[in-house]
Amino acid sequence: MNAVVVGIDPHRPSVPALLWAADEAARRGLGLRLVAAVPPLGGPHAGDAFSRHRTLRERAESALASTEDFVRELHENLSPATELVDGPPVAVLRERAAHAAFLVVGSRRPSRPADALSQGSVSLALTAHAGCPVVVVREPEHTQARPRTLVVGVGGSHADEAAVAFAVREAMIRRARLRAVRVRPAPATDEDLAECRRRLAAYTADRAARHPGPDIVAEVVSGHPVQQLAFVSRSALALIVGRGGGSTVRGLLHGAGCPVITVPPS
Repeated sequence: MNAVVVGIDPHRPSVPALLWAADEAARRGLGLRLVAAVPPLGGPHAGDAFSRHRTLRERAESALASTEDFVRELHENLSPATELVDGPPVAVLRERAAHAAFLVVGSRRPSRPADALSQGSVSLALTAHAGCPVVVVREPEHTQARPRTLVVGVGGSHADEAAVAFAVREAMIRRARLRAVRVRPAPATDEDLAECRRRLAAYTADRAARHPGPDIVAEVVSGHPVQQLAFVSRSALALIVGRGGGSTVRGLLHGAGCPVITVPPS
């Protein structure tokens, strides 16, 4: 668990993802591994498939070289390792995640429906099954917002424990405020909200007692979880959620205004 692994898209490497991964590796004193996976290309014409696969490998080699140079310019003390692997991207990155501190992937806004399906399936599969926290970076961190804030979504499931514990530690490392948000379906009564606030405050206080230091604000809002969490993410360093979010996680990967970190159960 001594490296940050970054999935490199051979077609267009994600600059925001590289920035996040390089900064996190430097902040934590971790190694950085850049991994490009070239999927097998099947089809009725074997010759054409071979040619397309070779072209994609060449693009991946070029992408790894350029991203390695980019990282060295950002952090002269970082010496990223590069790896070009033949295999399905999800399977390759899941295997690397088993021994990683973080797995980082980019996510650009698709120009075609087919792009959305391809990118969404890779990032969603990794957030659901990777053995380490997965960071999906479409929008950059909001480092200029004050106070510097991390947001953790608390949905009331067992998956919240690992997410909140991770968020508390991350807030300490970044010296940031932690904003714990529970979203209740609208409309909720005043009694419902008061009880939910009480539970959330007790929940976060228990975790904070184990990791004293960060300023934690617990709040309950009414509405749709994706919409509300996407709204508060617009001024956050990152949005942290547990793996059990299901459709909420899927919606946030497309709609959040900052990097989304999904945390597996401990």
